[in-house]
Amino acid sequence: MLHVRVISPGDRTEQVVRILTSDLGITNVIVLPGAAREPVGDVILCDVAREAANDLLEQLCALGLDVDGSIAVERVDVSLSEAAEEAKEEAPGDSEDAVVWEEFAQRTREESRLTWAFLVFLTLATQLAGIAVLTDSPILIVGAMVLGPEFAAVAAICFGLIQRDGRLVAVATRTLVAGFTVAILLTFSCALVAYGLGWIEPEMLAAEDRQTAFIVKPDKWAFIVALLAGVAGVLSITAGKSTALVGVFISVTTVPAAGNVAVALALASWGNVAGSLIQLSINVLGMVIAGILTLLVQRAIWRRTSRLRPPVGRLPDEAAPDSSPGRR
Repeated sequence: MLHVRVISPGDRTEQVVRILTSDLGITNVIVLPGAAREPVGDVILCDVAREAANDLLEQLCALGLDVDGSIAVERVDVSLSEAAEEAKEEAPGDSEDAVVWEEFAQRTREESRLTWAFLVFLTLATQLAGIAVLTDSPILIVGAMVLGPEFAAVAAICFGLIQRDGRLVAVATRTLVAGFTVAILLTFSCALVAYGLGWIEPEMLAAEDRQTAFIVKPDKWAFIVALLAGVAGVLSITAGKSTALVGVFISVTTVPAAGNVAVALALASWGNVAGSLIQLSINVLGMVIAGILTLLVQRAIWRRTSRLRPPVGRLPDEAAPDSSPGRR
């Protein structure tokens, strides 16, 4: 279940309540007249089955409450309520498979921004990967993969492309490019210092039997793994299964490839640089393609599922325009 808190101007409260009380996927409706001070309005609380959330949010936004009021949604971890169980049973589909598109959109927008935290985590992951390549340590490679935060930007690119949101695609792409550029440059600088001190040498990347040599030898399997990881990553975000993202992180070699680029540049190992750049590109491209296809399939499935919902509580066409004067 999801818990929804709505702040509604007084002239729209009756319409909101009608929507909530006539939808079988919504229960535990509470109305607190005049309780909100900023923005001013009535506070309306309810619990909604995850499968019914998209229709509810769409109708609330059609009333202009995202502009003139407020809409907040949070996950309910424990709900001891027969009414809630009945609401979940009445809503078509399964809550585990439901995609709340507004939740996904907000999460991808927030996590795809270029922040200091993003740069620090990606730089640390890339430096770990660089050390792993030099010491031929698969364990460190896995650690670097888990630490890398880049998948959120990849997911934002996928969502922006299917939504035709050029701004989101541009922001996420900038984050990805700038993040890897900064991480590679800083790791390259550290590798140059280590080379000057005599700690590392080109021969460390030359051995053919290295366990980490797969990073510079991209093949069809690298692309297939990237496709599978892209599907799993998008599903883990849309279904709220964050633990599954760990499997995504340790499946693709974006961060290890970036780390290998940095140390190979410092050691003038141009073959390793080229192979790593190809590996990095293959992984990002595969995840983007798979992510787009996964989102398109999910959207098609949930559009079909929403048609099974009874048209209860939906506002008449003539009611919506007058009730959202602030929308632009």
